[in-house]
Amino acid sequence: MKRGPRPIPTHLRVLRGNPSHRPLPTDEPKPLVPDDCPEPPDFLTGYASDEWWRIAPELHRLGLLTIVDIAPLASYCVSYERWKTAEEALKRIANNDPVMHGLMIKKDANAVVNPLVGIARKAAGDMVRYASEFGLTPAARSRIAAGVGEQEQGKFAGLLAS
Repeated sequence: MKRGPRPIPTHLRVLRGNPSHRPLPTDEPKPLVPDDCPEPPDFLTGYASDEWWRIAPELHRLGLLTIVDIAPLASYCVSYERWKTAEEALKRIANNDPVMHGLMIKKDANAVVNPLVGIARKAAGDMVRYASEFGLTPAARSRIAAGVGEQEQGKFAGLLAS
């Protein structure tokens, strides 16, 4: 049974400017935002660790990386690593296969889709899904208002009552 769109965390609704203008919940749990950007989990290595250090500091600065967000962000980073590794492997295979570029392989005298294509596609889909949870996609960012909480001061700023 579908119950409408998924709820949006209050912090993201505030960043988006609360476009629905509905009252913000006051009883939503407020996970701890650490003073410093959290370290990546120990199992993140290579490309996954690099991706963590590329995006985690900015998410922390925006208040979007709390203690409870470490595992979902790690899942995003693992998906990123799988996607990048599969794409690099496909590129190496493509260099030796000028006709099909590694997209098809022979299996039992038949041509089949290279499993790396499926791995790359699944990892990319997972990566985009996790990324949208953190506001890392263009569509997710388009719903976030820049300069939330700041009042624009123009030449008519004092004329209208707040």
